[in-house]
Amino acid sequence: RAQWRSTLGEAYCSKILNKPVDRISTDDVLSILNPIWNEKNETASRIRGRIERVLDYAKARGWREGENPALWRGHLKSLLPARQKLQRGHHPAMPYELVPVFYAELCTKQAMAALCLRLVILTACRSGEALSATWDEMDLANAVWTIPAERTKAGRIHRVPLTDEALVLLQPLHEMKRSDLVFPGNKSDRPLSGMSMAMLMRRMKLGHYTVHGFRSSFRDWAGDETNHAREVAEGALAHVSG
Repeated sequence: RAQWRSTLGEAYCSKILNKPVDRISTDDVLSILNPIWNEKNETASRIRGRIERVLDYAKARGWREGENPALWRGHLKSLLPARQKLQRGHHPAMPYELVPVFYAELCTKQAMAALCLRLVILTACRSGEALSATWDEMDLANAVWTIPAERTKAGRIHRVPLTDEALVLLQPLHEMKRSDLVFPGNKSDRPLSGMSMAMLMRRMKLGHYTVHGFRSSFRDWAGDETNHAREVAEGALAHVSG
């Protein structure tokens, strides 16, 4: 609640605070977003989403008509500049538009680190969750990976649906398994090194991106290219929202 009041208050939205909801236009929304779009992209993105939801509510109550001026797909996406740098905190992330090409190149490599990184990308999990994954967590028959509470940052069970591509990756590994670990290191009872995937990316000349950053890539793809609710995207990342 405090975040909504802050982002929709005087700090960013002073220009529209006293304007009737049926008179708020695309230009009004752009006047708020343009000054912060490049330097505070995550904040700008959240403000846009919150304005969109407020105006959706206003339309549902009959207080305004027509297209939502804060709509992203098919509207503001065509008017705002592309992101020059995609990062969250201290984890520079590969722009999601580049991930499919990178993933295809990963598929040509049989190193265990490459296989583990593929699962990280496909499931948007944390790298430590993939590195320490065990076969008893994987229900391949029902295509669900259940990460126990003690291995998650939020301290609660996280169930990850396994896509067809994830099953294509995991099934051969399961057939030839030599350990309880899905991705064993040189010693079968020990997981891969925590740096293995980062070093792989450095060898592929992509060390300026981080493994953790693929979670951000996923989140931005979900927000920009799909119609799923924000809560669903956050849930896929095992984020606890309210």
